[in-house]
Amino acid sequence: MGMFDWLSGLFGRASSGRPTAPAAGAASPAPPPVRSSAPEQQPRPRQSGPKRLEGLDASQFAPLEIDDARGQAKRLSRSFGRLVWGNRTDRIPPANDARTLLIDRMMVAEGLVTPEELADIHRVGAEMDRLRPDYDAAHRAGAKAAEQAAASSRQEREQRKAEKKAAAAERKRERAEQIAERRRSDIVFLGRGVSRGLADRQSYPDLLGSFGLPVMATPADVVKAMGFLDIAELRWLAFHTEAATRTHYVQFTTRKKSGGVRVLASPHQKLRRAQGWVLENIIAKIRVDDAAHGFVAGRSTVSNATPHVGQQVVVNADLKDFFPSITFYRVEGFFRRLGYSGAVATILALLTTECPRQQVTYAGQTLWVATGPRCLPQGACTSPGLSNAIAWKLDRRLGGMARGLGWTYTRYADDVTFSASGEPAAKVGWLLARLRHLAQEEGFELNHKKTRVQRQNAQQSVTGLVVNDRVGVSRKTVRRLRAILHNAKQTGLEAQNRDNHPNFTGWVQGMIAYVAMANAEQGASLQAAFDEL
Repeated sequence: MGMFDWLSGLFGRASSGRPTAPAAGAASPAPPPVRSSAPEQQPRPRQSGPKRLEGLDASQFAPLEIDDARGQAKRLSRSFGRLVWGNRTDRIPPANDARTLLIDRMMVAEGLVTPEELADIHRVGAEMDRLRPDYDAAHRAGAKAAEQAAASSRQEREQRKAEKKAAAAERKRERAEQIAERRRSDIVFLGRGVSRGLADRQSYPDLLGSFGLPVMATPADVVKAMGFLDIAELRWLAFHTEAATRTHYVQFTTRKKSGGVRVLASPHQKLRRAQGWVLENIIAKIRVDDAAHGFVAGRSTVSNATPHVGQQVVVNADLKDFFPSITFYRVEGFFRRLGYSGAVATILALLTTECPRQQVTYAGQTLWVATGPRCLPQGACTSPGLSNAIAWKLDRRLGGMARGLGWTYTRYADDVTFSASGEPAAKVGWLLARLRHLAQEEGFELNHKKTRVQRQNAQQSVTGLVVNDRVGVSRKTVRRLRAILHNAKQTGLEAQNRDNHPNFTGWVQGMIAYVAMANAEQGASLQAAFDEL
């Protein structure tokens, strides 16, 4: 609302005889005088003597009569539009402004403020006007300083941001270099589910030294000890994946005598060389139990069968899925028990195990998909020695049980044999029950279809050799060889190849050597007949 409208309202209220409420923040006015049109009423007495406040005379704000105020308002109404004090709230209008003076006098007349208070108000306004240039200059200087400070702050923030970005980029570059260097010199991951031990780099040199084994704690130590691989090649040979586009083995099958097929896996050249190093430098140095005769230098099927010659009862049993039951984790645990760190044990176990795989085609790509857990592959040179080493505890427990019962125990790979005479021979049932339980406790399972109990009144055989009276090849086999050699004198050797052996001559020579290994006299007789052909 403009000042003129406010003034008009003030005049209207004054004419109605109603006092106007003081403005917010103003000093409490004195009680308004009682106005009346009676001639005998005296005007409100003035204060004694004028009061000057720094050049302002309070007497100039003497109250006006209503009629005089109306007249002055009408005269000033024509110039209100050109006045600069309309609705401004940032300045106090000066007392020499006619409109302001009219309003001030009416405020005094209405008792809203005293002349002294108005004088003080206008003195403050004049002081504000005097100080305004300095205030504006200080304000401008402050704004400029604030702007400069803000700009400086923004510049500092940008500089800190750039420094942080540069530091982050440097850290990223250093990390990339560290990762690249670690990939060149170390192995930290070899596939899901098999890499947990790679962080362990603590080996036990004293324990390894007691076995005469090479001391290795890190993948770099393995590379250095082998001497023919680098880190990248070792990582490639040991890496485990569930679906591979390329494997390190060539798979083929052979028929079993009992029916079905046996899957063999022959490693490629680089892996074969690595496995040969593990066999020669680690596995071959581990002593196996005396009961183990398979895959042991100086022992054979003959040494396995000899302890059972002439016994009243011979019990043969078979460990089901012998190599597949020795999994990656059992092999890793074996290398750890030798004193190797988790990293070395993991790498050696991965080099000597593999998943059974099946070839499939998916999205036009040929993949070799794992169909079971990693285990000892049939075809790796390390599998026989590892199976003997891991079955060491089984041999110890079965051998101890057999001795306690008065029986004799031997094992050739997955074939276990017990024999006894006299009173202990009556405990066959108890022996078989304990055999089943001990095998299960050591992580193996019996193939009950191949369990045989052989008495003296029938042919007793152990790993293909007859042991009733002495170790030898069965009479049927010897007679067949004699017949082949006899008929070959008339028809030639190839004419006797009725089973279509691809290398019949080699087969005959091999069978003669097999007979000679068990019985030297029979072997010498057959060899002489072969030499006459």
